[in-house]
Amino acid sequence: MFTFLISVVLLILGYIFYGKFVERHFGADPKRETPVKKLRDGVDYQEMKPWRMFVIQFLNIAGLGPIFGAILGAAYGPMAYLWIVIGCIFMGSVHDYCSGMLSLRNDGTSLPNLTGKYLGNVAKWFMIAFSCILLIAVGSSFVKGPADLMHTLTTWSTTTWICIIFAYYIIATLLPIDKIIGTIYPFFGAILIFMAVSVGAMMLHNDAQGIVQMVEFTPAAFHNYHANPSANVLFPMLFIVISCGAISGFHATQSPMMARCMANEKYGRPVFYGAMILEGVVALIWASAAMAFYGSPEGLNIAAGQGITPAILVNMICKTWLGKIGGVIAILGVVVCPITSGDTAFRSMRLTIGDAFKINQKPILNRILIAVPIFAIAYLICLLDFSTIWNYVGIMNQLLAMITLWTIAAFFKQSGKSHWLSSIPAMFITVVCISYLFIAPHKVGGLALNPTIGYCVGGVASIAFLILLLTDKRTISR
Repeated sequence: MFTFLISVVLLILGYIFYGKFVERHFGADPKRETPVKKLRDGVDYQEMKPWRMFVIQFLNIAGLGPIFGAILGAAYGPMAYLWIVIGCIFMGSVHDYCSGMLSLRNDGTSLPNLTGKYLGNVAKWFMIAFSCILLIAVGSSFVKGPADLMHTLTTWSTTTWICIIFAYYIIATLLPIDKIIGTIYPFFGAILIFMAVSVGAMMLHNDAQGIVQMVEFTPAAFHNYHANPSANVLFPMLFIVISCGAISGFHATQSPMMARCMANEKYGRPVFYGAMILEGVVALIWASAAMAFYGSPEGLNIAAGQGITPAILVNMICKTWLGKIGGVIAILGVVVCPITSGDTAFRSMRLTIGDAFKINQKPILNRILIAVPIFAIAYLICLLDFSTIWNYVGIMNQLLAMITLWTIAAFFKQSGKSHWLSSIPAMFITVVCISYLFIAPHKVGGLALNPTIGYCVGGVASIAFLILLLTDKRTISR
């Protein structure tokens, strides 16, 4: 219990103190004109209240990541606490805040355009292709998953539910952001937050009553609890599995949507930094609940070996701790969470393509012309076995975060500010990603080589990127 409570307190303190430091370092200016003030089009540039932007940003970046990812990460043991807390405060929230604010400073433009501005044109076009692949992968998987679940709960086929979900995605992608996303997201957000808070409260109550025993972080926790540690090396595997609860490149693709709706730069910290902190809290709750439900990480691993998937475990925890209402909440949560990331993944892809080719997206015809091929490809993907592609999404996600952090570091350096706030996290996540590519098993995107090789190559790559940053002579106006 104490580890969990201390971790939550640290996240809150991180928002209050380190979040304020990051805000000052970036130079947020409440008097600066924001994109929505000069580019308002009633479609993507649409002013919203801060609380509404916060909920939308939280749901955009959350999805099932801080739930399923945290449960899978809990299989590695209490080290998950350390990564979630440190990663969320010093890496994920910095990544989300600075990428969101950079978009805000550049007329709400998408991530590839920001990368091109600060890292060069080659990086821009690479990021356009890379981010679009990730977005369509995320969006497509968040069609098939909810459709399969709804098929098991109704008499309708999976194909029928795929069509229904796609119909919603198309509408949400094409219509003005305040018509669908801005209207229903507060209700979806309430479901997700209520589910997390309820599970967290019952977990603490059951621990106090001796019904369950929450796992504590002690010196003995500094080892890998995974049932198959040789194939699931603690470093870097844990840092890829738990992404959304610590740092996720996908978030930087979502932030431009809120950057186009923000009326004042002072809202950047609660919307961008704050939403990431809340996601960290949700990840802490589910990592703790997974270990507590089975009494230990070892028990969780045994259950996983018996076929208990994260989706099944979420349903079991909610029904056991919250009763029938919990079962309904679990189903709603597992359906709502992916859908609220899937629709914005496709919307973000529309914005990315529009920005890349300078297509005015106010006319509905232009939006349709961009959206049609996107959804045609996504529909075809949904008819295939998507599990193989999904295995590669985790590393793609963190590679995107790596590039985003280097982009932020380049911005700081080129504007005459200290870059270490971003370059240190960038160096760390570079070692994580590059070593993963060499160490991880083939089925999840790695080369399955000796860990020593992976660590050496990752370290060299990290230093090489830093040297490139330090020797870059470009400057920009503050």
